[in-house]
Amino acid sequence: MNPEYAAYCQADPDFYDAPHRGAEKTATGSELFAAARGGAPGGWRSERHGDWLSFHPPGVHLPAQGWKIHVSAAADNAERVLERVLALCVERRLPLKFVPGPGLLFLRNAKYADRAGSGKFITVYPHSEEQFPAVATALAHLLAGEHGPYVLSDLRLGAGPVHVRYGAFARRFCLDAEGRPVPAVADPDGALVPDLRGPAFRLPPWVTPPSFLAPHLEARTASGALPYTVEGALHFSNGGGVYRARDPRTGSRVVLKEGRPHAGLAADGADAVQRLDRERAALERLAGLDCVPRVLDSFDVDGHRFLALEHLPGTTLNTVLARRFPLAHAAPTAAALAEHAAWAREMHARVTDAVHAVHRRGLVVNDLHLSNVMVSEDGSRVALIDFETATPAAERQRQTVANPSFVAPPDRRGTDIDHYALACLRLCLLLPLTVLLGIDRAKARHLVQEITRLYPVTEDELAPALAEILRTTGEPAPTGRPTREPDREPVPDPADWPRSRDSMVRALAASCTPEREDRSHPGDIAQFHSPAGGQSFGYGAAGILYALHETGAEPCPRTTAWLLDRTKDPASGTPTGFYDGLAGIAWTLNLLGHRAQALALARLIVREPLDGRPSDLHSGHAGLALALDELAGAAEGAEAAALRTTAERCTAHAARAVLDGAPTRRTGLLHGATGLALLFVRRYEATGDPAHLDLAATALRRDLARCRTGTDDALLVLDGKRTLPYLGGGSAGLAMVLDDYLGHREDGELRAARARIEPGLRSSFYIQPGLLRGAAGLLLHLARTPYGDPEERRRTLTRHARLLGLHAVPHAGGLAFPGEQMLRRSMDLATGTAGCLLALGSAFGGLPAALPFLPPLTRPTDRPRPGVVPQ
Repeated sequence: MNPEYAAYCQADPDFYDAPHRGAEKTATGSELFAAARGGAPGGWRSERHGDWLSFHPPGVHLPAQGWKIHVSAAADNAERVLERVLALCVERRLPLKFVPGPGLLFLRNAKYADRAGSGKFITVYPHSEEQFPAVATALAHLLAGEHGPYVLSDLRLGAGPVHVRYGAFARRFCLDAEGRPVPAVADPDGALVPDLRGPAFRLPPWVTPPSFLAPHLEARTASGALPYTVEGALHFSNGGGVYRARDPRTGSRVVLKEGRPHAGLAADGADAVQRLDRERAALERLAGLDCVPRVLDSFDVDGHRFLALEHLPGTTLNTVLARRFPLAHAAPTAAALAEHAAWAREMHARVTDAVHAVHRRGLVVNDLHLSNVMVSEDGSRVALIDFETATPAAERQRQTVANPSFVAPPDRRGTDIDHYALACLRLCLLLPLTVLLGIDRAKARHLVQEITRLYPVTEDELAPALAEILRTTGEPAPTGRPTREPDREPVPDPADWPRSRDSMVRALAASCTPEREDRSHPGDIAQFHSPAGGQSFGYGAAGILYALHETGAEPCPRTTAWLLDRTKDPASGTPTGFYDGLAGIAWTLNLLGHRAQALALARLIVREPLDGRPSDLHSGHAGLALALDELAGAAEGAEAAALRTTAERCTAHAARAVLDGAPTRRTGLLHGATGLALLFVRRYEATGDPAHLDLAATALRRDLARCRTGTDDALLVLDGKRTLPYLGGGSAGLAMVLDDYLGHREDGELRAARARIEPGLRSSFYIQPGLLRGAAGLLLHLARTPYGDPEERRRTLTRHARLLGLHAVPHAGGLAFPGEQMLRRSMDLATGTAGCLLALGSAFGGLPAALPFLPPLTRPTDRPRPGVVPQ
């Protein structure tokens, strides 16, 4: 799971939303710090930007960049620290910004918060580099003795909560190595370069720190040594790291767990140090059980708490399940399904025995999930790990940290929390979709029905787990309201077209929020990562309008009006790419008949520099070239010529990237060389120049070289340690462009590779439903490709549509789908309901829907003739 998504679940129970909006929904005067309630000092300007509230004195003009000061604080001293810092800033007329309430401060310091931003409570901006030493020294003196988490991106002054770093003051942006807009600083030549904000202190190479920082820099490099030899990191969170280590005294392997003070907060406010102390106490209470690790040591280094634990040989249950899961195959045998059902039954019994052993010692595990169970190499033994949130059973406490696939309903307490997790585990070992229960707990019935259809397992066998998941305790949830089993509205089968289309349109319409400035429909958290996120083709309004148009659905006038209004004057920092910025928005508006505004946006793109951006389809040259070339057809005279010239320049950049041998840092249709190959296939169709096909072949071979053999001997894209079949960054996108290329030129090597890709696109299970990283993209590919046996394709389309039905969740009486990570619903094209709508339309619609620049295919002879522009 991507921990970044957890913060975006706090504001809304249905959709991902910006964390600060959750605080705004519940904020009353008492839930804001006094400084926020009182407003800016007289004559000062006040502005709100996301999580931050800023105060700026009149007549003060800051430089674009310089040394800034960050102040951290904990829940118990934040009000006091803010009061002191604000008083000093008013006295010296220093601009500042701060997190305005304790709820937002908690999220900034929570266990899975962004490590680079953790601890940043107040930011003070000195007027100049000359003033910086005096201000920093004054703040360090003023706050001596106060406490707060270490700001990992900064240099700490002494032992207090004051930290400093060199970075941007003004909102300026440049593109990073992957083409994403990021905050920028200017180098000595005036060129904008990324303002690096990672979880470590780094200075730009041209910056010399002031002399007063020398002792603090020395203290930073003179940190205490660990009494163990660290061999590697297993995991990082905002609370610290978990490391593989070795005891130099004995040579034995150990696991080191680190706790940062005042950071990594759980729901009860406990920081990582407190949680490590709880884990030590719990494991000492459980000493002698063979299902938990032994405590070997506990010590502090530089204020960080460390716990040394026995290293348990084996593999996490999550990894064991992934390696043996039979539904990863296109056609698992009855014997394989039966064998897995027996293994799941036995494994669940072993874990249940271990949990009951913990209960007999009077403790609740409280965070049971697949990655917190270790399985021995021979599978005969299981052990439970991670007891940071374990509590005495007699206290019947609520859960404070949980994995989304096993999180208990808010009314469960004490051992009931573990019983719920065990019930989820019973289903998850057979069909790992229990994360959906966080959206719709009644979905458990659907999971049980599908499990009994797939495996030789009866509903009676799963009845205890289902009853445990659905039961209500009668105790009130933290809201004070009694809990009940959620009602599940009936939704149509996704393959029941056009009924399913109309149901998805109802859900999309119900989610529309035209009153918001940042988005018209909820989608992925990428909506909040750039000024155009909520407008963009991939994650915002443009993609939703496109999906409606392509599938013949009723249009959404409110969304169209919202997009037209928000794009009249694009904000600074708006990307220009196709899936994330202006190109995709302009292309969509032109498709919908809004030619004038589309061309106005296109003119902005033409004025942007082309150097330094990536060459990919998502954000870079390939997407720009394809979009601008089509937009040129809507323009006239000099404007059309300018758009075509820019498209040609983008194509030339993409060609150089292919010929230079390193077109992209990633692989696949959106971010890899495959997107460049798509551009060159389309250019060949327009010009008839075979050199474009040569470039396409080179690009395709480059991405094929990054593939590896996976399940069923399928060729899959290698992404780190994972192999991916998906449309956006996996082998499905590669297969789609190979289909287009092979329709124009026969190539035995590429055709053989195409054949090897196919089995991975027909598996029985994919964990997510989305278009770019899930089952919907596989459905769209299979509906489009002319490859393979038509009857086999039809059966696979039916299977993939059934899987989408398993992912489906209701919203406002309509059919909707969860987004990336499946913690909340999403309505966008890339990750959510609009993308599923497009894919289902491609498979079952009368006029098959398609992605931009990848029109439907039926036979190779239907492709455009070289040199003839399709009408």
